Amino acid sequence: MKPIYHYATVSEALEQLNKKGFIHDFNLQDETIQKNPHNYEIEHVYRYEGDTDPDEEAVVYGITAHSGERGVYVAGFSANSESEAATVLAKLCIEGNNKLI
Repeated sequence: MKPIYHYATVSEALEQLNKKGFIHDFNLQDETIQKNPHNYEIEHVYRYEGDTDPDEEAVVYGITAHSGERGVYVAGFSANSESEAATVLAKLCIEGNNKLI
């Protein structure tokens, strides 16, 4: 499934995803995402760019794990705030699961 891209504030994105059942915090599973990206599918991507403050720039991913767990991962996209898991998720959006195995 190709991810659906949305543009909203981070809080709006989290609220909308929560209403859709994305309740798990995947930020707590950084290492697992890095080591097993093929176990996750990105269904929604919300990107927010701050008008005046680069620290407000973020990406919110709505993720479904192959275990059935649905949740979110919030990543900053400034050069100094991106984690390795966020890099993996960005590649997953672009290349899909098959390219990361």
